[in-house]
Amino acid sequence: MIAAGRNVLVLAPHTDDGEFGCGGTIARLVDAGAEVRYVAFSTASRSLPPGFPSDTLTHEVRAATSTLGIPETHLTVHDFEVRTFPSMRQDILEILVALNADLRPDLVLTPSLGDIHQDHETVARESMRAFKRTTLLGYEIPWNCFNFHQQAYVELDPAQLDRKVAALMCYRSQAHRNYANEEYVRNVARTRGIEGGRELAEVFEVYRWFW
Repeated sequence: MIAAGRNVLVLAPHTDDGEFGCGGTIARLVDAGAEVRYVAFSTASRSLPPGFPSDTLTHEVRAATSTLGIPETHLTVHDFEVRTFPSMRQDILEILVALNADLRPDLVLTPSLGDIHQDHETVARESMRAFKRTTLLGYEIPWNCFNFHQQAYVELDPAQLDRKVAALMCYRSQAHRNYANEEYVRNVARTRGIEGGRELAEVFEVYRWFW
């Protein structure tokens, strides 16, 4: 899975979801020479704290993905309204089907099907339809996942976790959230690493695996 020449697609319902769920894995894939593309479906501008311009998260996601090694040409940000994704299900599916036809990814990283946020759940379910013939893994957003199966572990080195943390720190508009905390992010990686007898790791659910 982690190899040069791989064509990888990361699906983020909102800017920063991909970094939280699989930022370390993105860094490891980039280090290995994979071509990684990141698609966010919403900047969640309605959820910005007072005082931040409406395009704040657009700038922050550019900085964050650049920190992980994703070129700006491989970043796409859509403008779906936050918490409306279930009603936009077909539009989101059509975007995903077009991405599959255009990119033919070897690996897709998507939210977990057990994620209870309505936007995350919609992207997860529609990605199952669009990428059913592709290796498809669901990443963990711990505070939203009531039901998550740790089926695949990706070992990280300390530098890759450092880049994940640095990417998340680009989201200054989200610093007030209790999970936007460096200690928490590092402790989750340590916990998942310990489960697999490693120092650091991220975990995924396996929906499709093509060897």
